[in-house]
Amino acid sequence: MAEPEWESLEQCLEKHLPPTDLREVKRLLYGKETRKLDLPSQALECAAEGDFELQGYAFEAAEEQLRGPRTVRVGLVQNRIPLPAEAPVAKQVSALHRRIEAIVEVAAMCGVNIICFQEAWTMPFAFCTREKLPWTEFAESAEDGPTTRFCQKPLAAAVSLSASESDCGRPCTEVVSHTGEEAQHGGGLPHPGAGRSARGRAVEHGRRHLQLRRRPGQDQEEPHPQSGRLQRATAFVFQSTYYMEGNLGHPVFQTQFGRIAVNICYGRHHPLNWFMYSVNGADIIFNPSATIGALSESMWPIEARNAAIANHCFTCAINRVGKEHFPHEFTSGDGKKAHKDFGYFYGSSYVAAPDSSRTPGLSRTRDGLLVAELNLNLCRQVNDVWNFKMTGRYDMYARELAEAVQPDYRPHIVRE
Repeated sequence: MAEPEWESLEQCLEKHLPPTDLREVKRLLYGKETRKLDLPSQALECAAEGDFELQGYAFEAAEEQLRGPRTVRVGLVQNRIPLPAEAPVAKQVSALHRRIEAIVEVAAMCGVNIICFQEAWTMPFAFCTREKLPWTEFAESAEDGPTTRFCQKPLAAAVSLSASESDCGRPCTEVVSHTGEEAQHGGGLPHPGAGRSARGRAVEHGRRHLQLRRRPGQDQEEPHPQSGRLQRATAFVFQSTYYMEGNLGHPVFQTQFGRIAVNICYGRHHPLNWFMYSVNGADIIFNPSATIGALSESMWPIEARNAAIANHCFTCAINRVGKEHFPHEFTSGDGKKAHKDFGYFYGSSYVAAPDSSRTPGLSRTRDGLLVAELNLNLCRQVNDVWNFKMTGRYDMYARELAEAVQPDYRPHIVRE
């Protein structure tokens, strides 16, 4: 695995390849070149002062005669925890709120309509410890907890003011991923995210779901494979110590900016998750994550991009940054010695489009905001060219999958 000091693949390529070779390599790695956005100078200055990266790119579609462009700007936020993991819970949450507020203000200056934070953004990624206290104290109400109130009031005011000052004239929808709350079902902890729509309507989503919020969250973590009581390998983040599996399906939400869905973290490894959100009409699928280099970095550039191609939609992959140290040692079920950190979170957040193009990734080492302007007409235009949904044999897949989940299923193998 590359050391944390290694900034990014993009920086390495630009440093070592001549322009002609660089152009061809990027064509293969990123598809059609995305236009770089001309972001406001005030936003760039604020990002520099706040010590976070700011990048912006645009995905364009062909002009149509009967439909105008359906343009939306999304913002992806990646960040490290500003305080040590052993700091008091309330101080950690407050510090993260302040950090995110500064980044969201810049997003508003850039005309962002929908913003998505990383998984469990209000806390250290402590699930690897398998300890209860103090980590369960980060759980809060998705309806009226401090993070929801923070997004509804201070952030809403900042977004409204900044949007007005930058003359972008577009309201902002926050899609917020955080740790969830205590449920009514036996006191278990679900894993909803919470958000606020541009019209002030609260929404929430579980690990694989986004649902309009009317009562405390009821969708939970998708279980990781286990062997007895121990997770089988480092690949599994021990989150089923904290969360139950979800069962609410794959709902998609119609907003004024398009149809959106949230496929949290580990859900990106399951192609059928992306597929079902697409079947339900998603234009944009967000994937807020927390994953480390030794575990998944070679998979990271591929999975969300492949999902965008296969499902004729935009996908947004967000990962946190840095290494988080915990007070007590723990093991990861991989035969290695006990340690106090899970590994290095490598950032590299990006947006992918249905035509196989994607943005460069954000830094592996710095906090950052990636702004992407999407023309949602591209989804149907690519669908009309490739026709994956028309050529798929979904009735046959459904029948065979229904058979495969039965206890007496025998694989269809033709033997000599």
